Amino acid sequence: MTNFYTNTVYAVYLLFCLFITSSSSRSFIRQFTDDFNTNLQHMQPPLLLDLTYLNIFYTICSFNTLLKSTNTERYVSRPFSASGYNWTLVVYPNGNKKDNGAGFLSLYVAIDNSTLSPHQEVYVDLRFYVFNKIEKKFFTIQDTHGWRFNLFKTMWGFSQVLPVNTFKDSKNGYLYDGDHCEFGVDVTIPSRFEKSELFTVAERFHNPRFTWTIRGFSTLLKDTYYSDVFSIGGRRWNIQLHPSGRAWGEGKALSMYLILNANEKFRPYEKIYVRAKLRILIDNWFNGPGYGDGFGWGRPEFMPLSDLKDSSKGFLVNDVLMVQAELEAISSTKYFPN
Repeated sequence: MTNFYTNTVYAVYLLFCLFITSSSSRSFIRQFTDDFNTNLQHMQPPLLLDLTYLNIFYTICSFNTLLKSTNTERYVSRPFSASGYNWTLVVYPNGNKKDNGAGFLSLYVAIDNSTLSPHQEVYVDLRFYVFNKIEKKFFTIQDTHGWRFNLFKTMWGFSQVLPVNTFKDSKNGYLYDGDHCEFGVDVTIPSRFEKSELFTVAERFHNPRFTWTIRGFSTLLKDTYYSDVFSIGGRRWNIQLHPSGRAWGEGKALSMYLILNANEKFRPYEKIYVRAKLRILIDNWFNGPGYGDGFGWGRPEFMPLSDLKDSSKGFLVNDVLMVQAELEAISSTKYFPN
């Protein structure tokens, strides 16, 4: 009879020492109803009950007792509502051994499957919190992807949040005032993106080179010449040539550029990354018309005219100049919706 009475008192004590504080945010844990909070104001709490009101967290004031208990594998909070569904926060003080969590503190969130239809799936972002009183900061853990809840998988979380030895060492700040700790979770269902874009870079084209043969180079009188249009990587291009140079290379060097064809279509603010060779490696972003300089790229001083016209160097043979562009990588961006 004495053991039964002792066990009953022990169970009641644990129930009072485990509670979740209320939150003003719909996505946070809400443990107490308004009526309960109203009644609580007129109650004198037991001396052993720590009433700490912190948003989104629930407090355990006898965590070491849970660690030593052989009958308490996990603690499950009372249900809370978030994003139209009911949830519970699940804590494994000694780790969820079925999920490779032995020796660690494990935290999970479980959905009330009665709020799910048979084939429904709910994608959720979860962020768990562990309070550190020494640093006065929250240790936060969150995955980079959403969690998919359904009738076959109703609980998601982290099996290895913190090593138990690290957590229960009071010098680390997670257990404080003897035996207190605080956990929390933020449950949000991300809204669908109305607009998005996908950026990719293509390489290893089927025919990456274009060679332009210019005959009678010494007879060229105009300042600027353009090659025929050529297509590589789904875009149309030209080589732009200045036989006598331009900008700071005028009169001193051959100037040559790879440019996007004037009829190439751009979306507003779209840029195209290109890695190409004009006998040298270029690596540049191409802007659409009206969005800054960058519709072409090259060198005003591509080659000194003295070297170009020196027959011993072999660049001009029978007054024929051959230039080539080889594209190695071209980016593309898809927009949704189109």
